[in-house]
Amino acid sequence: MSRPPSEDALEALGEQAVAGSGGAISSYSVAYGEVTVVGPADRIVDALTYLRDDKAMQFHQLMDLCGADYPERPLRFDVVYHLLSMTKNHRIRLKIQTDEDTPIASVASVFPVADWFEREAFDMYGVFFSGHPDLRRLLTDYGFHGHPLRKDFPMSGYVEVRYDDELKRVVYEPVKSVEFRNWDFLSPWEGADYAKPGYGDAALPGDEKAGAKA
Repeated sequence: MSRPPSEDALEALGEQAVAGSGGAISSYSVAYGEVTVVGPADRIVDALTYLRDDKAMQFHQLMDLCGADYPERPLRFDVVYHLLSMTKNHRIRLKIQTDEDTPIASVASVFPVADWFEREAFDMYGVFFSGHPDLRRLLTDYGFHGHPLRKDFPMSGYVEVRYDDELKRVVYEPVKSVEFRNWDFLSPWEGADYAKPGYGDAALPGDEKAGAKA
């Protein structure tokens, strides 16, 4: 089994990716033993073609394509491409950004496997991919409203499904009480400084009365 690339090798890979891409890749960073490169969204096809075909790169496999949602940003979505070079024993991550309305060019012509990956990103985040051969939902049902992995999508969804005995069929009804996610981003090991719902009389730090009751 070969060793993972050294820090120097990863730095060299990032520098080469930026220098050889003709502007399709604008910057890079190295963290946790991985190289992440960033480029302009309108050059995504050029960037991936370069990473696939250049002799110094040879990233012949697109392992994954996914989205990430940062709703506080004007360009709220990251579209992330994970690539593998089996000949070089390298991995690289390419990130671009877009908003809710601006489509990203499909890369199914560069990596055919991107077809379903892009459909999943469209379904879960609402990212549009122009030139896709069949851009429709992949994981949710026909007629589904919204995109479940957006951070402003309610935990309960917008529609609930039940079987109606009188109609003898499944019916869709609006959810009456919509609960949105509350992201505190706290470590699951350290826990929160407040009592979470369902914890009853759990004591808070410094709360002697609650501690005595517990």
